[in-house]
Amino acid sequence: MALRATVYKAQLDVSDLDRHHYGQYNLTLALHPSETEERMMVRLLAFALNAGEDLQFGKGISAEDEAAVWEIDPTGAIRLWIELGQPDEARVRKACGRADRVWVVSYGRSTPVWWSNNQSWLSKLEKVAVLQITPEDGAAMAALAQRNMALACTVQEGEVYLGEAHLKPVWLKAPL
Repeated sequence: MALRATVYKAQLDVSDLDRHHYGQYNLTLALHPSETEERMMVRLLAFALNAGEDLQFGKGISAEDEAAVWEIDPTGAIRLWIELGQPDEARVRKACGRADRVWVVSYGRSTPVWWSNNQSWLSKLEKVAVLQITPEDGAAMAALAQRNMALACTVQEGEVYLGEAHLKPVWLKAPL
């Protein structure tokens, strides 16, 4: 018998002063059996940083043809594709071919090694931006995970206040 995903519900109130975007989102996140709460919360953060009417979660970790989070406009065009972790070159290039913009949100202790090994080709891709979540920030977000969450997210001058966590994501390659 296959293990099933654990369902998390989040009421997310976003106040993004950098983008002048304010909204309330009732979200359902499925935690895949092979996914950590840290990764799930990084997905939630990626959503908060790009929150908008057309932004949605992909089908999950096992859906190879979908992003973790993506923005699909009413015509079906993919405006933003967000990958999590440390994707390989083929995956990022495939995303570039399908979307207007691509974000990689990398987290975990191995990010510096991954960036060092992949920086040269990633830097050549104009559509790609790379955001690093420090291990400390990842742990702080994982500590916020609950089956039913009500979180306020404030973004100001690149810093993020998510619930009780003060996060300082670092742009390894900033968006254009």
